[in-house]
Amino acid sequence: MKKLLPSLLAGAATALALALTPAHAQNKPQDKVTLMLNWYLYSEHAPFFLGKERGYYAEEGIDLDIQEGRGSAVTAQAVAAKSATFGYIDVTTMIKAAAKGAPLKSTGVLFQVSPMSVMGFTEKNIKTPKDIIGKTVATTPGDSMSQMWPLFLKANNIQPDQVKIVSGDAQTKLNAVTNGQADLLLGYVMDQAIKLQDATGKSVTPIRFADSGVNQISSGIITNKNLLTENPDLVKRFMRASTRAAEAAEKDPAAAVDAMLKANPKAGVRDTLIVGMKQSVALYHTKDTANQRPFRVAMKNVNDSLDLLVQYGGMDAATRGKPEDYVTLDFLPAN
Repeated sequence: MKKLLPSLLAGAATALALALTPAHAQNKPQDKVTLMLNWYLYSEHAPFFLGKERGYYAEEGIDLDIQEGRGSAVTAQAVAAKSATFGYIDVTTMIKAAAKGAPLKSTGVLFQVSPMSVMGFTEKNIKTPKDIIGKTVATTPGDSMSQMWPLFLKANNIQPDQVKIVSGDAQTKLNAVTNGQADLLLGYVMDQAIKLQDATGKSVTPIRFADSGVNQISSGIITNKNLLTENPDLVKRFMRASTRAAEAAEKDPAAAVDAMLKANPKAGVRDTLIVGMKQSVALYHTKDTANQRPFRVAMKNVNDSLDLLVQYGGMDAATRGKPEDYVTLDFLPAN
């Protein structure tokens, strides 16, 4: 009897664990899913790592592989080619690609207020869009900000030749401003502004695109249109887990950052990332979606973004389409 007791206890523990595991996680094989991000790891990516660490994706039968990206346009190409299952990118960049025929659609918008900014040291006294004229701006070709930059200039009646552009990757942009080779850089208010300040100890003044006449939807989930009909259940499960992950990050930004750092210790400085994560959460909702779960964007917001793209972003009005052509809420969990 004594020999049987440990076996009985082990069996009981296994049965209890199975009972506590969601049925779909028990019975369904894990689907291997790749989520390609818009850029190298930084604060706004942390919720996905928190969701993975807490088992939200596993509970939905998803074996999630999170990959860094090299710009929203590059990730959009990967998703269109089906080399990534989902992308987390600037949705307006996806819209421009989809309007030209790329088989892409967004299944939820997380950043409903644009974080895009042009920024420099406060000591340079560059506070308004007009102050940018005659200055040198560091950009990264192919990323979402460089694609939205012409909209920002047009919205503020600035001619492209009134600003000098230098190009480089994320670190090169920071170095250019730090070393005085550029006056400003294009960056996200919750990412590069904090990194620049941390690296130099100097105060940084961001000029947000949203405060300068260009307030668009920003980061969200995209996938290949074919997946929506070929495997709608997978899309629903992925969005359900991602919604839970975003909600958990809203409640505990530090836990989200810790999960990302556990997966990749080189993702950044913890205190800086937490500040950035808190600023990211502040972009999740507009007043129209304040009481709704993350990713459930107001279609009016999408429509306004389309108007901006037609007016300033070079989108042909004949191919503009409707918000529903580019964004669907059908795969999101109900409130």
